[in-house]
Amino acid sequence: MVAKPTVGHQSTHGGYCGSAVKPIAMNMVAEIARDPATPTLPISGIGGISTWRDAAEFIALGAGSVQVCTAAMLNGFRIVEEMKDGLSRWMAEKGYDSIEAFSRKAIPQTTDWKHLDINFKTIAKIDQDLCIECGRCYIACEDTSHQSIAKLTEQDGARRYEVIEEECVGCNLCQITCPVENCITMVPQETGQPFLAWDNDPRNPFRVAS
Repeated sequence: MVAKPTVGHQSTHGGYCGSAVKPIAMNMVAEIARDPATPTLPISGIGGISTWRDAAEFIALGAGSVQVCTAAMLNGFRIVEEMKDGLSRWMAEKGYDSIEAFSRKAIPQTTDWKHLDINFKTIAKIDQDLCIECGRCYIACEDTSHQSIAKLTEQDGARRYEVIEEECVGCNLCQITCPVENCITMVPQETGQPFLAWDNDPRNPFRVAS
């Protein structure tokens, strides 16, 4: 009954690193980059960076450079060359000739949750041509979400999964669990409702009158 990490016959809490840290680190970078008091402060992103995509995401949120630790420990320094190559290829494809060309590009689209549109609606759509009938989307939605995916059986015994649009709340759990890229997409819906943020929502006891 000794937890890990174990030193002798005792244990204690360990560090927190790798991919688990990435969302926290990205939030910290974005918060600094969009704070009115620190708009030009140089930022070096670190935390869960292991691919060129990770690096690009940190840079787009305000980092001028990135650091790699855990990924290098697990894969060796060669991973840095792989990241440089991937990032260079992506930049060339997008027409960016320098890191500065796309650093902070995502900041104007980043905001606090309370400023998001409550009336925004999106629903899942399954591409039947790409679906491999694994059923992972159905299981995830049926067992732990909103039961908004129907499991159908064709005459030849093949399985077919379809989204029950009126039940779908757009949580995108099905998309996350699907092993086939682009098989499930989230499609924005026209609701006819005006933009409404939590700041102005009548259900908010601390709402700001519009």
